[in-house]
Amino acid sequence: MTEKLSEASIQRYQRDGYIVPDTRLPAATMARLQAAVDETIDANPEIRPEHLVSAHIDRKNDEGVRGHSAWLELARDPRILDLVEQLIGPDIILWGCQVFCKPAGDGMEVPMHQDGHYWPIRPLATCTAWVAIDHSTVENGCLRVVPGSHAGEHYYQHAKSDRENLVLNQHVDDPSADLDNAVDVELEPGQFSLHDVYIIHGSNPNTSGKRRAGVAIRYMPATSHFNRELYATSDGSGYLVNFASRPLWLLRGADQAGNDLKIGHTA
Repeated sequence: MTEKLSEASIQRYQRDGYIVPDTRLPAATMARLQAAVDETIDANPEIRPEHLVSAHIDRKNDEGVRGHSAWLELARDPRILDLVEQLIGPDIILWGCQVFCKPAGDGMEVPMHQDGHYWPIRPLATCTAWVAIDHSTVENGCLRVVPGSHAGEHYYQHAKSDRENLVLNQHVDDPSADLDNAVDVELEPGQFSLHDVYIIHGSNPNTSGKRRAGVAIRYMPATSHFNRELYATSDGSGYLVNFASRPLWLLRGADQAGNDLKIGHTA
């Protein structure tokens, strides 16, 4: 392990539910990722660039997106995995990766939500690395989080919205959730944040003249089980999700929970 979090950073993650590590990805990596964003978008002209789910699968995946090998390569980057390991343990499964590109002028809003309302992981546990490809700022709709909202592993009440131009159609609708305390997580290209599965988060629409591209990489501890039967394949969350055939990658350690590591892999 070459990348280290300070004890203060680990404590801050446990207290606030997110951190922005000091680690930055090098220029050569970012050049490849900049190209990969454009190539992934060009390969999926019929799909909104905020909806590029399972983009790390280097083929047309079972959720209708044609992926790119650069995203799986990024998910395996030891600079990220070293830090994730210090937060969720040495047994790490990659189970998801989504490119979120908000075009200039009409980038979609992500309403404030908790990811656990959508995900079939029991016990629920995931650390998400949100990697900035472009500058991610308040102006162009950067990630927003409610610090400490992960505490107690509490499920907040959500409601469904019929508003258009939303990446997800559920939002936190709970009087006990203090959404006024949300903070903006501004990132430069090559920076990334790490956040807990229970934290309330979202992002505003991009009405600026600057694109905002990033990628969310989902890591779960291999002590949890990915229950493929928990949610049916559907587009009920706002876009097609197919957990039944989504491949899992054991990136470090050993599977401790009987996860099926063969489904979805072509070789």
